[in-house]
Amino acid sequence: MRSRYSAFAKGDAEYVNRTWHPDTRPADLDLEPGQVWTGLEIVSTVGGGPLHAKGTVEFKAHFRHHGRTGVLHETSRFVRAGGKWVYLDGKIS
Repeated sequence: MRSRYSAFAKGDAEYVNRTWHPDTRPADLDLEPGQVWTGLEIVSTVGGGPLHAKGTVEFKAHFRHHGRTGVLHETSRFVRAGGKWVYLDGKIS
């Protein structure tokens, strides 16, 4: 989760795509260049440990976009694929 947030903050669409499950990955991903990510707050986690095959992360990602501040509040689901954690999907609160 933290590495994906960092990739969004840096504008690294290649990393975001690489860590997205192929069944739910969008065909095209355009990161908004005017959006500046300013902080990540992990609210809760379930699973996701070394012996788990899936996990969820509830988080709040703070951002600034064209002079306005905002928060993306999401509960994301992750699964192991090929031995690595990948983002499956999320529900925005």
